[in-house]
Amino acid sequence: MNLKNVEKKEKNTVVLTIEVGAEEFDAAVNKVYRRAKGSMSVPGFRKGKAPRKLIEKMYGETIFYEDAINDVYPQALEDAIKEADLEVVGYPQLNIEHVGADGFQFTATVGVKPEVKLGQYKGVASAKDTVVVTDQDVEDEMKPLISRATTQETVDRPVENGDTTIIDFEGFVDGVAFEGGKAEQYSLKIGSGSFIPGFEEQIIGMSAGDEKDINVTFPAEYGAEELAGKPAVFKVKLHEVKADDVPEIDDEFAKDVSEFETLDELKADLRAKVEKRKADNAQQAFEAAVMNQVIEAAEMEIPDTMVEYELDKQMQNMESRVSGMGVTLEQYLSMMGSNMTEFRENMRPSALRGIQQDLVLEAVVAAEGFEATEEEKQAEVEKLAKEYDMEEDKIRAAITDDQLAYSVKMDKATKLIYGSAVVTELTDEVEVTEQAAPAEETAAEEATAAETASEEPAEE
Repeated sequence: MNLKNVEKKEKNTVVLTIEVGAEEFDAAVNKVYRRAKGSMSVPGFRKGKAPRKLIEKMYGETIFYEDAINDVYPQALEDAIKEADLEVVGYPQLNIEHVGADGFQFTATVGVKPEVKLGQYKGVASAKDTVVVTDQDVEDEMKPLISRATTQETVDRPVENGDTTIIDFEGFVDGVAFEGGKAEQYSLKIGSGSFIPGFEEQIIGMSAGDEKDINVTFPAEYGAEELAGKPAVFKVKLHEVKADDVPEIDDEFAKDVSEFETLDELKADLRAKVEKRKADNAQQAFEAAVMNQVIEAAEMEIPDTMVEYELDKQMQNMESRVSGMGVTLEQYLSMMGSNMTEFRENMRPSALRGIQQDLVLEAVVAAEGFEATEEEKQAEVEKLAKEYDMEEDKIRAAITDDQLAYSVKMDKATKLIYGSAVVTELTDEVEVTEQAAPAEETAAEEATAAETASEEPAEE
């Protein structure tokens, strides 16, 4: 291997020109010939006995070139990267410039890990939300408990909003029944908003035994393209009307739904949980704002190949998650009204930010000279074992010592940034929402929801 040229391009991209000489290439070609000759037929010779020159004359002298190049270039590229002293990120882009009996020459365009020039990372200031828990917050927290304790009873009256109905339905577009538009003995809670807009409202007023044609229009953004924006008629038969029997919210209710003896004790516990959740969310929002400032203050150029590599990993992770539903990622995205290209582009901002955050934290580790002691690495093993409910020796077998050290040092950098951050002011009370999860996690949660929704054919 001969590294002929190293050309630096913009955004931490480098083009390597690499030459593999005649002797090395011929040895590779000969190796491919020995591997392939047993499957090649040449008149006058038993399989595996035909000379290389005769096979090349019969099939062309380049017959073994492609496989030989594939055998040789990985090591040649690795040696060239080492000689050029590069820390490569992402996948290389290869281009064969010349190949012949005298060897071959190729270029490899690689992304290299960018240098990071840190700005301020200690004592970063940001506002933080004030955490206030209202009585309404507590009432909202009670709703799931009330819902689980609520029973239903059949009533002999017309349907009202909030009732649960048992119906048969079949949908038609242009007089033709469509796939997935039929169900029997289906339980539908009126007012849930789970069906096509306008469907549930037209059930109100019906009584058990009634049949009715319900006219609706599918939303323009409906997942099934052949139905999107089209008017439809659903033939509906109502079998049963059920009304909720909501329990009295008193001490007996508290005993039934919790470990507490009184309603006041239950509410106090719920208030504490809401307060902690809001405090955690406010802290996460504060830390996210601080980290954004640290990233913005740093200087770095991220090569495109680094982002593409991260996106590939996230796509593979998502593919693995939705495979549990028995569908491919492409099929799942189609169900969600999206596609592979759009999904990948939607993930790009979070992929880029994740890379920037890791690079900044690594730069802080270097600037502060953080190291990982054996005790700290053992503590990391214990934490992971508890988190994943695995034995410590299995964690040790799955993770290298370098990976443990890296995790410890990155955690130190993170704690330094957040621990030194300054709260400039407490903002007025606001609705503190749950922090947005990384794109691939959000998509995975949507996948779980889609799995359930796919069982309800007429839903929006």
